[in-house]
Amino acid sequence: MNESLKAVNYGGQISLIGVLTSGKGEISTGAILMKNVRVQGIYVGSREMFEDMNRAIALHKIRPICDRVFPLESVRYALKYMETGAHFGKICIQL
Repeated sequence: MNESLKAVNYGGQISLIGVLTSGKGEISTGAILMKNVRVQGIYVGSREMFEDMNRAIALHKIRPICDRVFPLESVRYALKYMETGAHFGKICIQL
């Protein structure tokens, strides 16, 4: 967490996904305040929930919506496109 606080820009965001340790440790709250950082926890669910979701996706043949596909050499343009927020669905990179 403290490494992320060093790396994040002023006014940036850190997303905590899951808890892989005991949840204990020292966090530099001063860095959060001084850099005006938003810290958001994200709960992704249990393994059982993940497996249930995958069964439902397969059963109902759910496919993601793909807005645009960029060739690998156009990653820079894909990222710029994502920044615009004009997309609906996934932005894909073809390998």
